[in-house]
Amino acid sequence: MPQQIVLVRHGETEWSRDLKHTGRTDVPLTEVGEAQARAVGEALQDRQFALVLSSPLRRALDTARLAGFEPEVGEELAEWDYGDFEGITTAEIREEIPDWTIWRYGARGGESVAEVEARVGRVVEELRRADGDVLVFGHGHVLRVLAARWIGLAVADGWLFALDSATLSTLGYERDQPVIRVWNAPLA
Repeated sequence: MPQQIVLVRHGETEWSRDLKHTGRTDVPLTEVGEAQARAVGEALQDRQFALVLSSPLRRALDTARLAGFEPEVGEELAEWDYGDFEGITTAEIREEIPDWTIWRYGARGGESVAEVEARVGRVVEELRRADGDVLVFGHGHVLRVLAARWIGLAVADGWLFALDSATLSTLGYERDQPVIRVWNAPLA
């Protein structure tokens, strides 16, 4: 079977539950998020991975560890740096910038779309070089960028991929063509 890349968005945090942009602030999982992480482990218990990677941020690392994995930390898997928009909601940002989206404007005082594209592009290259299936623990926006770049779409097309906490998504190939095999699959 061709290589598969399994993506796991971290479990629930207070900020993800409340729709606050959570980039580099290292918020912990909620009790619900911890239970979600254990459920990820149950869902993946029969899978073998040549490589397990995680963002360095606590919510992703804790999800990986509670799921029963000890990942290599990949700094490039950290969530988008939201800069001035850290800890606030899209609705609050749009009070100042009515048509704002991270996909169009990036984050004032944080990372631009081009910076995230370059960083995630390096992750895609690493994944394609892996000798076998890979498991990746990360965050909502950066994993959406990864999926878009995997199939050759622009970073801005990541807005097309809704991604809930503690869901499983799988990237892979159909023949030689990179594809999304499963997206945003709930655990129950």
